[in-house]
Amino acid sequence: MKPIVQISLDLTDIKEALATAEMALRAGVDWLEAGTPLILAEGLHGVRALRERFPGIPIVADLKTMDGGYLEAEMMAKAGATHVVVMARAHEETLKCVVQAGRDYGVKVMGDNLGCPDMVAGARLIEDFGCDFVIHHIGYDERRGIAASGRRMPSPLDQLREIVDAVSVPVQAVGGLTLEQAVRTPEYGAPLVVIGAPLAVDADAFRTADGNLEGTLKIICDRVHGYGDVVVKKISP
Repeated sequence: MKPIVQISLDLTDIKEALATAEMALRAGVDWLEAGTPLILAEGLHGVRALRERFPGIPIVADLKTMDGGYLEAEMMAKAGATHVVVMARAHEETLKCVVQAGRDYGVKVMGDNLGCPDMVAGARLIEDFGCDFVIHHIGYDERRGIAASGRRMPSPLDQLREIVDAVSVPVQAVGGLTLEQAVRTPEYGAPLVVIGAPLAVDADAFRTADGNLEGTLKIICDRVHGYGDVVVKKISP
């Protein structure tokens, strides 16, 4: 599978999200993510606005669905999302409902193992219920809380190879990675590289980071795309 660069639009203003998305696509980004802050602020309107401005570009709606799975996936699919996110810690019926909606509406389902007591088991569960992708995710609050207590902040890289080995679907690693770490995730067998808060977005203010973001993203895209194919046991079309 060719590596993919996804920018997470963890913003609360649709105008800024559209401008950031346009810049990211110029830099070579492959997928756009309507991040959870954008969905909370703009809802379906934000996804529709992205779809209208960028026809043909994959759009991930980071719903973090925990309940009402079929309806949430259906609504986002009709708004123009191509991928939706359900949590591994949701009830198994919710996982089933989101996967069924994905099949009914032609959208891919990404399962997120954030908060699972056993992250590897959570990743396997996601795949077993039919999700097309695994998101291996160390959460924002978890990272900050552990760091504030003086303990070592956990990283998705700690178990990334184990997660990749445990499943046959493509994996993406999210949560507290530096730019260099994010760019290197294909080396671990995880072909979906996410650039978002706090890499492209100010994680505290949820606004676009200062500096030459377009130039940085272009360097990232060139490096990631330069890896060539990443071996994935089961490639999701």
